[in-house]
Amino acid sequence: MGSIALDTIETPHGGRQEVLGGSATFFGVAAALFAPVRLVGVVGTDFPDSGWQLLEDRGIDVTDVQRVEGATFRWGGRYSADLDSRETLFTELGVFKNFRPSLTDANRDCRIVYLGNIQPSLQLAICAEMRNGPAIISDTMNLWIDRNLDELKQVLALSHILLISDEEALQLTGQSEVAQATDRLLELGPATVVVKLGRAGAILATGSERTLIPIYHPAPRVDPTGAGDSFAGGLIGHLANHGGADMVAAVIMGTATASYTIEGFGLEGLLKATPEGIRARAEAVRQAMD
Repeated sequence: MGSIALDTIETPHGGRQEVLGGSATFFGVAAALFAPVRLVGVVGTDFPDSGWQLLEDRGIDVTDVQRVEGATFRWGGRYSADLDSRETLFTELGVFKNFRPSLTDANRDCRIVYLGNIQPSLQLAICAEMRNGPAIISDTMNLWIDRNLDELKQVLALSHILLISDEEALQLTGQSEVAQATDRLLELGPATVVVKLGRAGAILATGSERTLIPIYHPAPRVDPTGAGDSFAGGLIGHLANHGGADMVAAVIMGTATASYTIEGFGLEGLLKATPEGIRARAEAVRQAMD
């Protein structure tokens, strides 16, 4: 579950207007390379037919994507010269403003749930609808840490895996060092925490074990929009097929998948990815760790 959006993007390499984006979209396209995906979200009546066609072509189930009279969520951003920071130019919630997720009966039995970057109250609503104790993987952002901390902590208490950036980890825990923040996040509920460090890689934390996993370095880096959700798609796609016994392998698959996303604007890079290509990049990351 997450946002389905039309993005306007500016980077030093150029830009795009009203391209398909949103956390649920990037996650869905990435995860569908490995396993069946069922999206939960909302779009307006102006959502393009090409968007529906893309999701259909990828075999993504959109039964629980609501179609509501009004405008689809839109976001615009401008990236810095090094692509490491961005400025939000506009956010137009449209039909997303009053979105209330609802699941069909069949979708309540999914064994893995990804709670994309969305209001914690909506994440909790989905958790309440699920049956049979699924694995819950959650993501968040600074806005919800600022505005909805109590509800966010309820989400963390239900989560098995938390995916979070280093800046968000420090903000959420009030710590000044990532190591201490990671320890604190594990105390809040998740058995596993993955702290994303940007170009420095990611820290996988489970119990007392900490593993630094590097990124795959594509050239050039064009647009990082959606990389975090593509990372989640690769990671969870691996879990769907292999379980959680080797979380290092899952994180490596996530970083290999995300490497495609930043090679093009919006979904352009990710749409060129194949399972074989991702596995080859994952092997390169693993060799870099040896």
